[in-house]
Amino acid sequence: MTIMTRKAYFFEDLELGMEASFAKTVTEADIVGFAEVTGDKNPVHLDADFASRTFFKERIAHGMLTAGYISAVFGMELPGPGAIYVSQTLNFKGPVRIGDEVIAKVTLAELFPAKRRARFDCVCTVGGKPVLGGEAILMVPARPA
Repeated sequence: MTIMTRKAYFFEDLELGMEASFAKTVTEADIVGFAEVTGDKNPVHLDADFASRTFFKERIAHGMLTAGYISAVFGMELPGPGAIYVSQTLNFKGPVRIGDEVIAKVTLAELFPAKRRARFDCVCTVGGKPVLGGEAILMVPARPA
């Protein structure tokens, strides 16, 4: 397998207010694959008949699938390859359905130089409306000496 490497930001490159995003349209295959990989086979995600009797009236994507798009921003865009999660808070605000385009956006909010940590505000939107929010702390590699 070939892995594409993108520009990675070192801690010294980071500036407050930096932003990055990732967009993905959620598919049936994404939901089924996520259920298989994680073992979360809650019928609200997989069974249309069951889901039709819920508050949502139709199948919805796993909340953690949506949260995974934030991870994609961190791992591939900002800070990019080499960054490591320390923590993440998540507040689920609305459902994501098959066919929805999710835009995950992160904004650098605070730097902790002593430990090379960065705090990011995170939001996922569908049609401009927030469906998930939170904040993350990442450990960011220093520039090699």
